Amino acid sequence: MAVELSDELVELERAAWAEQQKNRLTAETAARVQAAITAHAKATNQGRYAVERELKRVVRHPEPDAG
Repeated sequence: MAVELSDELVELERAAWAEQQKNRLTAETAARVQAAITAHAKATNQGRYAVERELKRVVRHPEPDAG
C-alpha cells in the first residue's frame, strides 16, 4: 500500500530540511513537523513511522524526472 502525503506536509518537511542543512533547525520547527506527521497519519489511517519514512524519502531523495 502506497503512503499518501499531503502537499502541506511535504512543504513543511522541505522547510525543516532546509533549516537542518544550514544547521538552523529549531525545536519549534521540528515539533511542528512531528505533530503534522502524527496528525496526517491519524487522519489518513496510516502508520506514523511509514508516513515519516516516506516523507523523508520524498524530500531528501527525490526521484529524478523521467524525460
